[in-house]
Parts: sequence; structure tokens; C-alpha cells
Amino acid sequence: MSSSRPSLSTPLVRSALEALAGDVLLVDERLRVADATPRARVRLGLGELLPGRPLAEVLRLPEGHGGLEALLSHGRPLEVTSRGDDGAGCSFQVRALALDEGARRLGWLVLLSPGAEASPRGDVEETFHGLWTRDPGMKRLFRIVEKVARTESSVLVRGESGTGKELVANALHAISARRKGPFRAINCAALPPSLLESELFGHVRGAFTGAVRDSPGHFRLADRGTLFLDEVGEIPLELQGKLLRVLETRTVIPVGGRASVPVNVRIVAATHRALRREVEEGRFRADLMYRLRVVPLFLPSLRERRGDILPLARRFLDELERQGSRHVERISPGAQQLLERHGWPGNVRELRNVMEYAFVIGEGPLLHEADLPPEFSEPRPSAEPRAPSASLRPARPASALVRPVDDRDPATLRAALEEAGGNHTQAALLLGISRVTLWRRLRALGDKVSR
Repeated sequence: MSSSRPSLSTPLVRSALEALAGDVLLVDERLRVADATPRARVRLGLGELLPGRPLAEVLRLPEGHGGLEALLSHGRPLEVTSRGDDGAGCSFQVRALALDEGARRLGWLVLLSPGAEASPRGDVEETFHGLWTRDPGMKRLFRIVEKVARTESSVLVRGESGTGKELVANALHAISARRKGPFRAINCAALPPSLLESELFGHVRGAFTGAVRDSPGHFRLADRGTLFLDEVGEIPLELQGKLLRVLETRTVIPVGGRASVPVNVRIVAATHRALRREVEEGRFRADLMYRLRVVPLFLPSLRERRGDILPLARRFLDELERQGSRHVERISPGAQQLLERHGWPGNVRELRNVMEYAFVIGEGPLLHEADLPPEFSEPRPSAEPRAPSASLRPARPASALVRPVDDRDPATLRAALEEAGGNHTQAALLLGISRVTLWRRLRALGDKVSR
């Protein structure tokens, strides 16, 4: 190698470049490969014969507009398949980052990353009504949704917050015979019982203070369509009986009214709780559970489909690039490790917010570890979400310790708030409930928690 050619041969430079950018080719102004990181050599299967060869030959790219010119001019990823001197083939994406010194073009940094066909299990990506995955389990769920959508059966979607329960409900509606009808959604945990009843069943003028006109309610607004009841496990017992009657008779009686109004609605409900356990604890009616849980669907958490984390992160960055001025060429290996090891209690919704934070805070074409939110730099005992500590468990028989934390117990709520230093968001995470649900618990129990 001539002395004028840029070199990665020193261990310090090579290690630094691999740590920041991963598999890299260094290309000079004559479009010849000057050097490469060891992992790039292995991926291309070219060993020590790589330096000095034309980039188009190494990557098997056409010279024209659709190949080498597109790679170097547009800065967008390009899917290529290369076959090295050892006969081994590989599929990957390439991006080119121009290296300039003032007005002089020194060359390019070509970044290599696995293509869709090169994932560990050869999984092909699939987009399904707003849900994206390479995970086989999620794809099986998509097929089940397609089957269930052809029926009129009630569906209960189980999954943690942020996994996409409402997207599944939308998909069930969009591919069903009811797709020309309305789709309505209501979060049952976000409203007090008195207001929730009115929102569901409607009310007549004068039914209560402030009811200055008739209101139809979500059941009537969703007539001949689909009604999505999110966090259905939070509906109070006294309202569960009225909901059961609506499902059995297919009629609603507005608050303050007397006449029954027929409705033709398909119900899709969702919860992060196990309704069978809620029934055992006396917090949910068994007959209503059986009405809602005709077909249960279980959405996996993001930590159960870790192969989707980095591809989803890249997709979110691509969306943000279309709206902003920053162009992110690559996520550094260190940042990738932090993303893959994170517990993701907020699942895909949290990942979307994390990538937006990193996109706004960081600068330049590389997303670094320092661009991620502060919690990623804090020491974490394990990759999984932190389990509630012993202080959150009120005294109980040893046989009961295997049961989940009771977030309706005043002592449990008090302990969670103390451990979180009074921070309601952190206390809700410790208890495994939403902040709105925690607020409702505190309001219902009142002085019992503050003692």
C-alpha cells in the first residue's frame, strides 16, 4: 500500500472506526477501495486482496445511474448482493458518506449492514396494517387476525402498553365485512365511572348537571361498525353489569332515558391484565369476561421480539429524516447494544419516542450512545424491566408471594410511591400499570394511601 493512501492499519484507528461505524470500506477519490475494517473483509470474503480494487467490482454494482452513481450521490441505502473471491455470497445494504476537506473530495466511507435476506433466521419483513415485524410469532398473529376478521366473534387483545393493541383492533375492522362502517375507540381507564357510562351509552338532555343536549354515546356512534374498548379491565363492577346487558340484548339505554335503542356493533376489547385473575379476585364479572373473551389474541412485548428492535429503530429514523433536516447514516455499535439490551417497558411506543429524542438531540450522520435518553446511561442490573422490590409486597402468607403485586392495596401503592420518591410515573412503572390507572387508584383509596 502506498504511503499516500489512507490507512486503517493501525490498531487504534481500526478499533475506533469499527466501534463507531461497524463494517466499513474506505474508498478514495478514484473510486478504489483503499482499506477496510476486518469485519468488512470477512463479510465480503476478499481477504487481503481487497485494497486497490474498484468499488463497483467489489460490490458488483453497475456503473450507471441505478448503481454506483446512486450510492455515491444520493446517500440513501442500497441493497446489493456480492460474491467474494472465495465463492461466498452475501446480501447487505450499503450507504456512502462523502469525506471532504474544504472543497476537495477525499473519498467516501461506505457502511455495510445486513440486508433483509441476511437476518439470522432469514426472516423477511412484513407490514400489516401499521404493524411491522420480522418475528415469526408476530406473523402467526397476523394470520390469526385475518381469520378472526372474517367472523363476528368478540375479540380480547392482551398485551402490554405500547405493543399495538389498537392497531390490531383497527386491522380487525379494516379487513372485516364492517369496514365501511365506523370504527370507534374509547380508553376505559381514562374516565371516571359516571362519565364513562355516558360516553359508552349516551345520555338524554337533563340527565345530569351539564347535560344540555342529547348525546348518542360510542355504542350508537359505532353502529354497523366496530367499537374498541381499551383497558376494559378498568371498568368498575357497577358498570360491568350494564355493559353485559348491552352485549346480550344488543340495545342501549342512555343515561336518564327509558327507551332501549338497538345497536349493531362488534366489540374488540383490550387489556394488559389477565381477566381470569381479575375474576378470581372479584374485580371482574365472569359472565362479562366470557362475552368479551370469545377469541383471545396475545401481543408479544418488544423484548420478546428483540430481532425487531434495530430494524424498527432504523424505520423510525427514516420517518424522522423525511420530516427534519438531519440525515442519520448509521447507529453506532455501542448505541445498538444499548437499544438491544434495554427492557422496553413501553414497547414499540417507547422505542419510537427514544429514536425521536436521539434524532433531535444528536448531530451529524452517526447516532451515538450519548444521543440516547439519560436512562440508557444509567447502570441497569439486568436487561429486563425492574421487578417490584420486596418493599412493594405487603405482608402475606408465603404461599401468596408468587401472586402478582396488588395495585389496589393501599400499602402497596404507598410503598411504590415511597420507592419512586413520589414520582407517579415511576411508581406506575414499578406496579406495572399506566399512570392514569395509578391516578384512579389513588383517588379511589384517598386517605388510606396517605396514612
